[in-house]
Amino acid sequence: MISTDEPVELGPAVRALDAARSVTILCHVQPDADTVGSGLALAQVLRRRGVPVWVSFAEPAALPVSMRTLPGVELLVPPGEVPAEVDLLVTVDCGSAGRLGALGDRLAGAGTTLVIDHHRSNTRFGGVNLIDPDAESTAGLVARVLDAWGEPIDAAVAHCLYAGLVTDTGSFRWVRPGTHGLAERLLGTGIDGAEISRGLLDTHPFGWLPMLAAVLGSARLEPAVCGGIGLVYAFVRRADVRALGAEEVESVIDIVRTSAEAGIAAVFKEHRTVEGRWTVSLRSRNSGPGAADGVDVSAVATALGGGGHRFAAGYTAHGTADEILAALLAVLE
Repeated sequence: MISTDEPVELGPAVRALDAARSVTILCHVQPDADTVGSGLALAQVLRRRGVPVWVSFAEPAALPVSMRTLPGVELLVPPGEVPAEVDLLVTVDCGSAGRLGALGDRLAGAGTTLVIDHHRSNTRFGGVNLIDPDAESTAGLVARVLDAWGEPIDAAVAHCLYAGLVTDTGSFRWVRPGTHGLAERLLGTGIDGAEISRGLLDTHPFGWLPMLAAVLGSARLEPAVCGGIGLVYAFVRRADVRALGAEEVESVIDIVRTSAEAGIAAVFKEHRTVEGRWTVSLRSRNSGPGAADGVDVSAVATALGGGGHRFAAGYTAHGTADEILAALLAVLE
């Protein structure tokens, strides 16, 4: 991980939260456990302080099954119930306003906007921007905000933060100094880390297995891409997905990227209803321990209208399967 070597000032974020008399917290579309866990952790603290708070995301219509046992889910409201005007609007784990989807229109009605995020490609679209590209997760950044605010992290808040931490670090495969210390602190509140991890990472409906069989059968290897770094890719067609949830689809990239012959992985996911629309997940890695030669896929994704981290990024594409593959290859070369 490349360090910015710039101190992250928590004070403006703490002051904005401390002064707020009503708060909306928005998570990104197709939410993962880092955005939802961060949002619910912060929302529970605000509720504890007696501050009216709403948490929401634009799509899909329902929270993924794996996250429905997170403490504080009762604070989630449908997009239509998010107030048009609020004292403070907080976005968590959103690299740009576009990641808010249809709820992006709520930015205009906020007295103050606070962006809490760890994506390198963040566009700093808030009035107050707390961005730390070195943070392993937005959940870890929220924990630092709560400490600076003097707010205790109880078991319910710790559960939500641990959910974001364990998923965004890939079960602690991608960590930074302090990550394991934070995990130990959260576990010290009495939460069941093994059960939280199992529910989020190791539980899928049976239909996930035939979906994987079909999708992995489409995988292809392009060993000459990027001067021999190599690209492995696969397509998830809407016919493969059927009744499966978004989290089952998102899990595919973590299998495709394990190919030893490619330093870059891509999964192209066809939209369920919009013809010619795809979401694309990108991953990359260093060539070995101690190396710092992994492709910056956040730059690749940004060139194609998206963003993310150096080793994990994504974007939305439009066109046929051949056209979107050719566009990615053109940027990589």
